[in-house]
Amino acid sequence: MGKVYYLRGKAGSMTTISPVRTVTTIQNVAKTFLAFEPMTHKKLQKLCYYAYSWYLTLYKEKLFDEHFEAWIHGPVSPALYSEYKQYGWKEIPKVDEVPEDILMNEDAYSLITEVYNSYGHLSGDDLEYLTHQEDPWLVARNGLPEYAPSNAKLNDQVIVNYYQKVFEEGQND
Repeated sequence: MGKVYYLRGKAGSMTTISPVRTVTTIQNVAKTFLAFEPMTHKKLQKLCYYAYSWYLTLYKEKLFDEHFEAWIHGPVSPALYSEYKQYGWKEIPKVDEVPEDILMNEDAYSLITEVYNSYGHLSGDDLEYLTHQEDPWLVARNGLPEYAPSNAKLNDQVIVNYYQKVFEEGQND
């Protein structure tokens, strides 16, 4: 399972991250993924994390204004967790429509679709495994034992540095 997944989109330049502008909400990104298929909460969390991370890396601005924390099972957005926690381990139902603000933003919709095409075939457990191998989660956990709870935030600059490196390696394949 040690495969690295690359996003083969536009090359990101090494510029500073825009701290102000965001494109949408995490809820609308989640609804976009749920328009593809029903899925577990864990899978939805990880897909939203990858969408956030790749968008931040490639466009140097936040896709949405929520953060991710280094929970036991990988990166989790507390806001998204609150939204869907009632489903527990059951699948969250598919939705009928992609939110309009996503459809109106070609970069956002294209990137979310690319994330789904790159990672969507994996289960929530597979995605958890991947995130546990990656610097943003590992750095935020800072050596905590495997099952120790944590609310440490994943750092945006660590995210950009890591995925920029992954992107560049993918371009050389």
